[in-house]
Amino acid sequence: MSAPRSIRRDAAGVLLPGFVGTTLPEWLAARLRNGLAGVCIFAANIVSIAQLRELTDEIRLANPLALIAIDEEGGDVTRLYQAIGSPYPGNALLGRIDDPEFTEQVGRTIGWQLRRAGCNLNFAPDVDINSNSSNPVIGVRSFGATPTLVARHASAWIRGLEATGVAASAKHFPGHGDTAQDSHLALPIVDVAVETLRDRELVPFRAAIAAGSRTIMSSHIMLPQVDAANPATFSRTILQGLLREELGFKGVIVTDALDMKGASGVVGIPEAAVLAITAGCDLLCIGTENTDEQMGQIEAALVAAVASGRLDDTRLAEAAVRNEALGTKLRDDDARIPIPEYLSVDAEPEFDFARTAAAFDVRSIRPVSEDRVLVAIETVANIAVGDSPWGPAAAGADVLRVREGDTVTVPDGSQLVILGKDNHRHAWVRDLIDDLRARHPSAIVIDLGWPGDDRNYADVATFGASRHAGRALLDWLEAAAHGNVLAMTDSR
Repeated sequence: MSAPRSIRRDAAGVLLPGFVGTTLPEWLAARLRNGLAGVCIFAANIVSIAQLRELTDEIRLANPLALIAIDEEGGDVTRLYQAIGSPYPGNALLGRIDDPEFTEQVGRTIGWQLRRAGCNLNFAPDVDINSNSSNPVIGVRSFGATPTLVARHASAWIRGLEATGVAASAKHFPGHGDTAQDSHLALPIVDVAVETLRDRELVPFRAAIAAGSRTIMSSHIMLPQVDAANPATFSRTILQGLLREELGFKGVIVTDALDMKGASGVVGIPEAAVLAITAGCDLLCIGTENTDEQMGQIEAALVAAVASGRLDDTRLAEAAVRNEALGTKLRDDDARIPIPEYLSVDAEPEFDFARTAAAFDVRSIRPVSEDRVLVAIETVANIAVGDSPWGPAAAGADVLRVREGDTVTVPDGSQLVILGKDNHRHAWVRDLIDDLRARHPSAIVIDLGWPGDDRNYADVATFGASRHAGRALLDWLEAAAHGNVLAMTDSR
């Protein structure tokens, strides 16, 4: 007969905190030794891939079954390359290129990089359908705006990643694409019937499950026609009913970060943790700069919820066991699946820039001058992306950075190439573009985000602002300036 499980250890076994610093704090090492599920790595924890590997080795030494998670989507959202910009095209561009084999190659390359770095759980890919062009937090993180396209590339990306022994996490269930609010800052509402979800949002998640995604991340959004009382992360109807029973998912359900306003803005993180586990989540992503005191408070809340009868101890144990089983499988995969010898620790992937440029949406044919000034409009990045170099600047080009209220002055006779992201979503950006167009009729406006329908704010849309996309755009501009008409007309 096996020994009874410890409720406190099970409470530790569902927690996935972040932390401050580039080395493992002793408080976190102690919690890992005592059964903490794992750690989430953020950009602030990374100096280099080699340093990250030393850090993840420390984590494994404390807990060989630790889940070491990271958000490496391979585009605008990157942690490995947040300081310099991502060398990958990003999901929206992969969807426009629409070559599933290439998408699988990208997912596999990211997987090998994460294996080199010692991370075994990737909170990617984003399989949301970006059906709302004004979405402030998904946008180019999505493969596209149609269920079949997103499903096709979600499957390919997951197959590539999972083949390397790194677990994927399809997100954000049951779909964050049709929102106009950021759940980091508010509680978005998707007011659609469950039949619409089945025909649209759930299609990529079905594909992700079929492709072998070992985890799925919940979203902090309200779906009042499915559960009028609880956001998805706290909804048993959504997590148990839709995800477990209808879609047949048997893996780990992980929450989006519980420090987000959409989860804990009203109830606080400890109560959010109780609600999430009760609803059916297994792994609680807590946030970025968590502390020993916070972890103690959350564990205490879970233990108290069991003692009061609000949380069934078998539900808590089920979650902890599921996380431990995933950690065991990932440890075994690490031993079973060798990393290709040709991959060095700091090697960067290289992809075809011309292929990426051919996927740009050229909406208005305008001559490109060799005498041009790049003007980058700096808007506030959403929290998922964070502060990271983007576009041509990340690729090494000189740019004139402009923020709200700045005056733009450029040499006479120079052509302006105006660079922005999601230009249509910001009133001051639209006003600035209108003013610059009036003063510089030859100006070209390029949207490196997800463009709106008004073509005045995007002559060209790149559907991505990664360093790779920025380099592809520079090559495109150079080709167009030298009369390569194909570069100007390969529109979709």
